[in-house]
Amino acid sequence: MRDKDMQYMKQAIALARLGTGYVNPNPLVGAVIVKNNRVIGRGYHKEFGGPHAEVNAVNDATEDLKGATIYVTLEPCSHYGKTPPCVDLIIEKGFSEVVIGLKDPNPLVAGKGIKKLEEHGIKVTVGMLESEIRDMNRYFLKYILENKPYVTMKTAMTLDGKIATKTGDSKWISCARSREHVHAMRHDMMGIMVGIGTVLADDPSLTTRLELVKGLNPRPIIVDAKGRLPLDAKLLSEHQKGGVILATTELIDPEKEAELTLKGIEMIKTPSMDGRVDLDNLMERLYSLGIDSVLLEGGSTLNAGALTAGIVDEVISFIAPKVVGGYAASSPVGGIGVENMSDATYFDLIEVKQIEDDVMVRMKVRR
Repeated sequence: MRDKDMQYMKQAIALARLGTGYVNPNPLVGAVIVKNNRVIGRGYHKEFGGPHAEVNAVNDATEDLKGATIYVTLEPCSHYGKTPPCVDLIIEKGFSEVVIGLKDPNPLVAGKGIKKLEEHGIKVTVGMLESEIRDMNRYFLKYILENKPYVTMKTAMTLDGKIATKTGDSKWISCARSREHVHAMRHDMMGIMVGIGTVLADDPSLTTRLELVKGLNPRPIIVDAKGRLPLDAKLLSEHQKGGVILATTELIDPEKEAELTLKGIEMIKTPSMDGRVDLDNLMERLYSLGIDSVLLEGGSTLNAGALTAGIVDEVISFIAPKVVGGYAASSPVGGIGVENMSDATYFDLIEVKQIEDDVMVRMKVRR
């Protein structure tokens, strides 16, 4: 492939990212139309249920499309969903070539769009910048292939691995810009999960607060096996009725359950696992609610349970240049721990980034 082709696909990726937080559980898709070595149309999928990237790019085109090439990050759809098939539009407009970043794993598409384009004499190239597009659409890929949401564990810790002092004080470990980055992550994902211990200790709002734009709030998911969530918890007033999800078990008091239900809380009851919520079952239930991504902002107990249950896909850790010490100070992952180093959870490094004096490390769980 020529350097120009790569540049056009990079433009399509940049366009796709503009839909971050607005299209879930759909994928992020961008499209660029080129004719005679000139970009004549651009588009991206802007919102769930709205026109696809290809449609927006065609509508943006400044001249006739016959003989043009379209660069699109994901295979064009070939089925009727909320919108008509994009392959039919591409064929109708007379495109001569389609360059695709990633073949769509959705069983409703899965190569059918490519096949139809080729049957109509259109040249198709697949796989340009595929790894970058896969990473960009990691929520969608897990959601569609495994029927579970993608879980990102977020931690903020000191250089000596503490998430709070021995007294429990944790404000603030990371810098303001790191915290702004976390709010962008909240905007990006459909759910935010914490344990009841965090709610009782901090009374968080779990909202998205961004300086330049109005962020979207993820649905709060409170892991609370016995239903201890206070009726006056701040998050109940911060989120719209029906937004908060309580993940609990049969251990919840029926009277408290009724009171919480009247507050508009959606209940998910899982089997009790030694008095705890079955996190794997919870992920299946969240998938059925259309939630493709969860930001885990848990304490050490919930983080340990999530790693043990195998629901965590990646960890993003903000490490601050300070040391607090203390054997009683909490670390990001509690529990009883493993006995042997060979039993540790292993990760692959994806990204390291400096944010003022903090260091952000992004790692994926090695499967």
